[in-house]
Amino acid sequence: MIKVSRKRERQTGAVRITVWVRPGSARPGVGGERGGALIVRVSPRAVDGQATEAALAGVAAAFGLRRRAVTLVAGASSRTKILEVAGADPAILSRLLAEAGPLGVE
Repeated sequence: MIKVSRKRERQTGAVRITVWVRPGSARPGVGGERGGALIVRVSPRAVDGQATEAALAGVAAAFGLRRRAVTLVAGASSRTKILEVAGADPAILSRLLAEAGPLGVE
């Protein structure tokens, strides 16, 4: 299950989510779950932070928010990242997590 910091949400209006980034994907998108993390597929390769920036933009778009609403908290050079999303709707997060392929695998 994905970890969401409720205490943090009450203080700032933001939630923290764990994402797993798949760089170099032919089909970019946000949806599904891998090891409790939301899967974010991006086209750019993991070079000079391009995949990370694309992941942040993709998460913002998936939640219908502006890019500046999504902040990287941890994992700049890792596939697993912790993001803080200001104004994230828990219903949208639930829907995104449910969009997994067969057995949660792409």
